[in-house]
Amino acid sequence: MLYAVILAGGTGTRLWPLSRAGHPKFLHPLTGTEASLLQVTAERLGQLAESEHTMVVTGVAHAAAVARQLPGLPEENILVEPSPRDSCAAVALAAAVIARRDPAAVMGSFAADHLVVRSRRFAETIRTAVRGAEQGLLMTVGIEPTRPETGYGYLECGELLDSGPLRRVAEFKEKPVAEVAEAYVRSGRHLWNAGMFVWRVDAFLAELARQQPALHAGILEIAAAWDTSDQDETLGAVWPTLTKISVDYAVMEGAAAAGRVATVSGDFGWTDVGDFHTLGDVLPADDARNVVLGAETVAEKPGVLLRDSTGLIVVPRSGRLVAVLGVHDLIVVDTDDAVLVCPRDRAQDVKGLVDDLKERGEQGLI
Repeated sequence: MLYAVILAGGTGTRLWPLSRAGHPKFLHPLTGTEASLLQVTAERLGQLAESEHTMVVTGVAHAAAVARQLPGLPEENILVEPSPRDSCAAVALAAAVIARRDPAAVMGSFAADHLVVRSRRFAETIRTAVRGAEQGLLMTVGIEPTRPETGYGYLECGELLDSGPLRRVAEFKEKPVAEVAEAYVRSGRHLWNAGMFVWRVDAFLAELARQQPALHAGILEIAAAWDTSDQDETLGAVWPTLTKISVDYAVMEGAAAAGRVATVSGDFGWTDVGDFHTLGDVLPADDARNVVLGAETVAEKPGVLLRDSTGLIVVPRSGRLVAVLGVHDLIVVDTDDAVLVCPRDRAQDVKGLVDDLKERGEQGLI
């Protein structure tokens, strides 16, 4: 039985001003339907794990919203982080809590803010990854690259294991510059790193102990108090001391160097909804390539008026009319207290505006 762990953290700064610290992107309906990214993720994982075996790791500020959006999830399966400590602490906490309940369990870790087009094929890929995890491998899902993307990390693949489809992961690669990304795609040996992991909890915790002994010890101390009267006190005391580091850096890169990581290639229409440009690529567009968030067509959104404009991504959230005339390939986001206008090819740079607001002390806009 697979335990599915959903990581619902981060603020989605490249989707500002729609995504905010108090209401981040995974709580928004960015799927082309009324369902949020979190709800669609949970529904997709329902093919693989029952609600009793599904967990969400999230922050204090978002726990209530997660519970409201996922009413079928048991309350004890929402693991609340007192503060952000990056993905390794979040993943390790879930692994340790699962290990207390089921020491031989296989868990999968999935981001709450990814989109998948072909849900059944996704489930088939994860079931293949489970078979590798049952052998003690730390499995990751790699995505066949469709373009030389500079916004994703890559996996360099090695030999096939037992004639496939599993392949050894030789090395994790950082987000590359354009020329390097083109070389990766040409090589045929590289996959996008989707940040989806599947492993036996005991195998992961053993690797965590080997590479990050202090973090491992802290997580075990927290897990030992879980579901007891000491849980909150122990969590509050130990959690801030944990190393703030991603699971890729903390565990997976070193495990790959030791030959303990394998991948299964996935082709199920995966997208990391990281910025507005990407969102515009996956949501329905009209004949002029315009996308209006929350509407199948521009005509269905009376609060938007577009004329002689193409390739727009319009996010109307204030209730005001958004009128756009004679421009092309722009992002226009209108919220109650902020308006964003930028070229689509600068979508990754929106994060810099959030950094500027932090420097100006305008926390209320973040």
